[in-house]
Amino acid sequence: MGQYITTHEFYHSYTDEPHATRRTEMLKKYPEIKQLMGHDWRMAIQVVISVIIQITVGILLKDASWSTLLFVAYVVGGTINHTLSLALHELTHNLAFGHSRPISNRLLGFFANIPLGVPASITFKKYHLDHHRFQGDEVYDTDIPTRLEVFLFSSRIGKFFFLIIMPFIYSLRPVFVFPKPIHVLELVNITIMIVFNGIMYYYFGHKTALYFVLGTILGLSIHPISGHFIAEHYVFKEGYETYSYYGPLNAITYNVGYHNEHHDFPYIAVLYDFVMNDNVGPWARVVRPTKLGVEPVVSQQEYEQKLKTIVKEAHKRD
Repeated sequence: MGQYITTHEFYHSYTDEPHATRRTEMLKKYPEIKQLMGHDWRMAIQVVISVIIQITVGILLKDASWSTLLFVAYVVGGTINHTLSLALHELTHNLAFGHSRPISNRLLGFFANIPLGVPASITFKKYHLDHHRFQGDEVYDTDIPTRLEVFLFSSRIGKFFFLIIMPFIYSLRPVFVFPKPIHVLELVNITIMIVFNGIMYYYFGHKTALYFVLGTILGLSIHPISGHFIAEHYVFKEGYETYSYYGPLNAITYNVGYHNEHHDFPYIAVLYDFVMNDNVGPWARVVRPTKLGVEPVVSQQEYEQKLKTIVKEAHKRD
């Protein structure tokens, strides 16, 4: 049951990522989809409420027992911090204030990041847009597990441990697989987090400061909401590399379950099976030959400008 399984291989594809083609075909057939494109400032309200609740809970736990701290950090902190991490995802796509106000989206991202305990907002953005542009690319898409991960975590016990340490893998993999220069906004993000954590520790003690970090670690590992990490792109049915979830958790997770739809139109505002199914594991991802060195790679700013132009042209044609 716990033995290594080393014979598994990724699902190799030699076609371009499917969502660009799907987007073109659907817009051609259903041009009214363009009316849904845009941002929604109301998500800022949800972010502010979540941050206030999380900080309040953390302060209230300053004298709590360790058992109470761990329980609340999992049930409350894990849920809120995971939803805030998904808010960072939405803000990466400028879905709160639109592409014309990138700084407003970044500032809200800094605020949403505060209760997570670790800086993530800008670094996530730096890598996530590549996941959309180069889905499955064996170099650019750092969402793909490494071969070392496949080797270490392909047994049932290994896959369970893979889920437990998911927040560490998810945050560290891009830095090692495809390191990028540090952006000045990352330094701002880091500074804000150091100041916030220092204030929490100085005025309310180590348990309050620890609560925020625990909420992130527990909320992004074996947690009901973390199912989307596996459900989005791991191949449970051959021939399908992106999946959607239409259940009630979408109400608090910024509709992250609508993942096919998100990849098709990113500017429109499963854990047990993974462990127990021997046909699914870290290797169950579609990979494509890298485009590194084959074609020029535009910067994030150029990509956002191009996307902004496409949206404007789409509205003009209405």
